[in-house]
Order: sequence, then structure tokens, then C-alpha cells
Amino acid sequence: MAEVATSATSEQLLVVVDPVARRSDGESVRIAKDVLGAGASMKLCLPDGPEEFARALRRRGSRRPVVIGDDRALVRTVALLHRHRELAGCALSVVPVGGALTLARSLGVPTGTVAAARAVLDGAERRMDLLVDDSDGVVLGALRIPPVTAAPREPEPEAAEAGRPWLRTCQSLVRTLVPATRPSRLAAAPEPGPSRLRVEVDGATLVDLNQPVEAVSVSPGAAGTASVEVRPVSVGAEASPLLARGRTVTVSGAHFRYRADAVVSGPVRTRTWVVREGAWGLTLPAEA
Repeated sequence: MAEVATSATSEQLLVVVDPVARRSDGESVRIAKDVLGAGASMKLCLPDGPEEFARALRRRGSRRPVVIGDDRALVRTVALLHRHRELAGCALSVVPVGGALTLARSLGVPTGTVAAARAVLDGAERRMDLLVDDSDGVVLGALRIPPVTAAPREPEPEAAEAGRPWLRTCQSLVRTLVPATRPSRLAAAPEPGPSRLRVEVDGATLVDLNQPVEAVSVSPGAAGTASVEVRPVSVGAEASPLLARGRTVTVSGAHFRYRADAVVSGPVRTRTWVVREGAWGLTLPAEA
């Protein structure tokens, strides 16, 4: 992991550049580093993988963490800080770089590199609610059952092929032997949605196992609550969605997968999410 220290003002930043951002858009990473380095005292970390990424955050000292990366890097950072119970005293900043930026945009972070970097320097901290599940996982934005189609992951050839030059040869041979015209039924088949689930909000049952549902969505609401929407399966006329607000949401029933922010998890038979009001801080433009 490379580390570079620069000095401009008394502001202390720890700038951690996600490896995927470096590979996918090195020019935006360079611009972000230049803007941040011109406005603050900056320690730059270039981790090569998740372990070095986590180590850099743990060793940040009194520096304010700034992540250059996409939605996955943002979620990973919040999850790490939550796991070490350091969110309460930490104002996080992010400069979105990469392909998946929907979450950052929905939170109010500018997706333009220069605007986002200036918001890191001139913005203000805003405390935000966090959904924490019973496995200590976190949700910053919204979750959905069944998961919507996830964005394709950034390929990581270094991890797969480093030190193994024979791997590409084997892959080429396999592609040659397998007919390219054979259809993939598994790839073409849509992921089945949940059929029967029990959804409870603050202990009250919103929908039970006797009512098939098409989708369940949970997103941050107001005043430390989550907004829950359940769409029952339509029979004839379109069924109206079932809506509720609460601090605790439990979904149980048949094995199901869910997408929380940029990550698909499961299958699980039950999962409970609890709203933690104002649990984490994000630096946003002062006028936001």
C-alpha cells in the first residue's frame, strides 16, 4: 500500500483510493487528489485490496477519512467503521468515482469529481440514519426483496491471474471447446421473487404468509423510522401497496435474497433491520 503525505492547511485528511476506482477511472482519481491536496493537509493511501483498505482506516488517527470510489467502497467504509463502533465520532467524506454511483447521488453527494472534492473541503457534516441488521450488516439507502438486477462487478484480473500465466491459456481452450451457440438457460431465467413472506413492522404484522407478495422495499423515512412498502401479488385488478413506518422491520418465510444498497445478500429465512437514528455522518455541500 502506497502512502503519500502532502500539506496545505491545518485540515487533516486521510484519502483512501479504492483499487477499483484507480483501475476504472484513473484520471478522475488524479483530479480528486489534486483538488483535495490543494485545499488540505492530506495523507494519501493506495490500498491494493480490502485488507489494506481496512488497515488504512484503522490507522487514520485524528484524520478525517475521505474515500475515492463507488457505492461499494462507500458501503464498505461505513460497514468497517460500524464494526469497530467508530461511526459516532467520525464524519465521512466521499468523492464518487466508478460505475455505480446511484447511492452516493441519492444521499446528496455531487457525482462530478471537482464538485465532490470541493464539498469535502467546504461542506458540512450531516448526520444520517442507518439500518443495521441482525448480522451486524448495514444499509445506507434502501433494500429490496427480491433484489433488482445488480450492476456488473468490476473485473479483477490481478486477483485471478497474477502469478498464473497459464490461466488465460486454459480459459481460451475452454472457450474453444464449448460451443458458443449453446443457450444458457440458467443465465436467461429470471431470479424468482419471494412468494410468501411475513413482514412485521415494530412487532405488528403488515403481511402474513397467506398473502403472496411481488416485492418488499425498505428505505430511510423520517425521524428515525423506516418506510416499508409491500406489493401484494395482483389477481385481476391491481392490488394496492401496503405501507407502514417503524423502527424495526422483520422479514421471514421462504428463503429469500435481498439487495441492500449495491450488494445482494442471502438466501436467508429471516432478517431483522433496526433504524439507528443519526448513526453516521456524511460531508455534503453546505447548501444541500
